[in-house]
Amino acid sequence: MELKQYAHIIWKRVWIPVLLVAVVAVVTLLTAQTPPPSYGLSIRFSVGMAPQAAEDEYNYDGYYAWVSSEYLADNLTELVSSQGFANDVNTHLKEVGNSISIPAGIISAETKHRIIRLNMTWGSAEELEAIGPAVTTAMVENSIKYFPQSSETSTTITLIDTTGPFLANPPSLRQRLDLPIRLMLALAAGIGLTFLLDYLDDSVRGKAELEAMGIAVLAEIPKK
Repeated sequence: MELKQYAHIIWKRVWIPVLLVAVVAVVTLLTAQTPPPSYGLSIRFSVGMAPQAAEDEYNYDGYYAWVSSEYLADNLTELVSSQGFANDVNTHLKEVGNSISIPAGIISAETKHRIIRLNMTWGSAEELEAIGPAVTTAMVENSIKYFPQSSETSTTITLIDTTGPFLANPPSLRQRLDLPIRLMLALAAGIGLTFLLDYLDDSVRGKAELEAMGIAVLAEIPKK
């Protein structure tokens, strides 16, 4: 069968693939559930403890200060997810006239030696921009009070940098390709259905089909 015959078969019932593609597109767009956008913020701090060494006396206070700094950074990872730390952040938000209130557990943390990184997600980029400075203030000014063994004079928590707000849940590759793949499958199914209907149609559609059956054609009546 020539390509022209294939094209004629499809064109004869072109409404079938067009209708299937249109139905699949409408149903997909109406039933697609896109998650609401969420935004992320990342803040890094360095944690340090000054050695308490006497002059002209050799000791291991410098070494222990480095080790204590790492222990303190590990402890802070648990503190930032507590209700007490969330209350401190909310207090600083109110001090600047902001009514935002964050719940406990929204902030997670990870450490690498004496560096601690706080991560949080929120539904509004504008509100997250206000939450970030409040978290930084609570971390620098209030976190040491939870550790009596550390003194404010010997312990320093310093802001390194802030990253964000950034989109935390961009569309996945599957979400981006879902509609095109469905439309391609609908088009393929529609074309396959046109060929199936053409195969099942036993009516004579041309002189060539009669001659293929061994019937001689004596004359043809034109359509016009």
